[in-house]
Amino acid sequence: MSGHSYLCGMENDKLIDQILVTLKIESLNEMQQASIRAIDKRGDVVLVAPTGSGKTLAFLLPLVKRLKPEIKGVQALILAPSRELALQIEQVFRSMSTDFKVNCCYGGHSMSIEKKNLSEPPAVLIGTPGRIADHIDRENFDTASIVTLILDEFDKSLEFGFEKEMSFIIRKVKSIRKRILTSATQSIEIPDFVGLTSPTHLDFAADKGSASNLTIKMVISEGRDKLLTLFNLICNLDNGSTLIFCNHKESVERVSSFLSSKSVVNEYFHGGLEQQDRESVLVRFRNGSNNILISTDLASRGLDIPEIRYIIHYHLPSKGDAFIHRNGRTARMNATGTTFIILSAEEPVPDYITEVPEGFHLENDVSLPEKPLWITLFIGAGKKDKVNKMDIVGFLLKIGKLEKDELGLIDVKDNISYAAIKRDKIDSLLSNISDQKIKNKKVKIQIAV
Repeated sequence: MSGHSYLCGMENDKLIDQILVTLKIESLNEMQQASIRAIDKRGDVVLVAPTGSGKTLAFLLPLVKRLKPEIKGVQALILAPSRELALQIEQVFRSMSTDFKVNCCYGGHSMSIEKKNLSEPPAVLIGTPGRIADHIDRENFDTASIVTLILDEFDKSLEFGFEKEMSFIIRKVKSIRKRILTSATQSIEIPDFVGLTSPTHLDFAADKGSASNLTIKMVISEGRDKLLTLFNLICNLDNGSTLIFCNHKESVERVSSFLSSKSVVNEYFHGGLEQQDRESVLVRFRNGSNNILISTDLASRGLDIPEIRYIIHYHLPSKGDAFIHRNGRTARMNATGTTFIILSAEEPVPDYITEVPEGFHLENDVSLPEKPLWITLFIGAGKKDKVNKMDIVGFLLKIGKLEKDELGLIDVKDNISYAAIKRDKIDSLLSNISDQKIKNKKVKIQIAV
C-alpha cells in the first residue's frame, strides 16, 4: 500500500502528503504505516524495529499532525541517547520543511546558545537526557505545553545510564498525553517512571528483510594480535565503505594508528572525541572522503550512515544484541552487505552465533586500497551566518571553477559547513578561491582534518 493512498482521508493529510513529496518518498513501509495508525489513536505506543528501518519518520510524521500552530510553547519533547542521534532527528525534521520550529540540545554544545534559542521556544525540542534535564532544572523553558514525549532508542538511553535524568524530566513534565517509545531490542524492560498507560506494542524486530541480504564470513588470524590479519583483509576487499568495530576506545585508536602506518586512509570514532570532531569524522565518512571507519559500539545505533558495504568485527561484542546492531549498519532496506569476524586460532565462536560462518580465504598478493575519490573542504560559515547550500554550490562552481560532477555532498551546520570535492581538483580549487569571499564575507576555507 502506498504511503500516499494510506494517508488519504486522514486529518492534515495534505500536510503529510506535501512532506512525502518534499522528501521524495513515494511509499511508506509497513512499520511506518502501522506506527502512524497507532500514534493517531489514543494511548501510548511502544515501537520495536531494527536499525535502518525508518523509525524516525515513523514517529515524526504523526507528530507533525499533533502540533498546533497557535501554541507558542514546546509541544513535543524527543529524548535520544546520543548527540549524533539527536542531531539526526533534528535534520530529518528540518528536511520535512514544516512551519514548526525545532531545536536540538546536547552536551558539548554551547549552553548559552541553547538558552537563547529556547527564549523563543520551538514546537519540537530534541535532546540528550542530561542536557534537557539541565535546561529544565535551570527553568530555561516552560514545560507546561508539552503533551507528547518521544523516547527514541529508549533501551540505549538506559544502557548509557540516563535513567536518573529521564525520571527527573518525566516528573517535571506533568502535561504529557502521549508517550512514544522506540527501541531496536525486543527484550526491553520499561521502568515505572515512564508512566505508560495500556500501550500499543508494535513489534517489527522479527523482520528478516535485511538479514536475508547479509552474508557473514569468518577470518582466522594466526597470531593473537589480529592487526596484520585485519590489514590483509582490507587489502582483499574492494573500496566499499567499511566499518570496523572494536570493544574499547584504546583499541580503536591503536587499530587506526596501525592502518595509517600501513598507508591505509582511515579515521576513528568514539565517545571520547570532542563533538565537532565527531561530526567532522561522520561527515567525511558519509561523503566518501574516507571509506574506512574504526569505532566502538557508539556507531552501531542511531547514526545516519548509508550504504555501508562491509562490517568487520575486530573484536566481537560480549552480547548477541550488540552483534545484531553492529551488523544492522549494512544490508539495510534492499541493499546487500557482508560481515567479517576475525578470530584468533584459539578463540571460540560465541554462543550467540548459532551457525558457524563460512571461512574467507585471504590472498597475499594484493595491493593497498585506493585513496578515496573525494576530499572534504571545511568552510568557516554556516546557517547562523545566513550561508546555505546553494550559496556554497554557487561559490565553488563559479569562483572555484568546479564542474557539477566534481562537487559532492554538502553539509551546512550552524557555524561551519563541509563540501566534498573530487580529490584531484582540490589544489586548483584552493588556488582559485584564495582570498575570495562568500556572500561578501571572508571566511576560513581549508581541507577538513
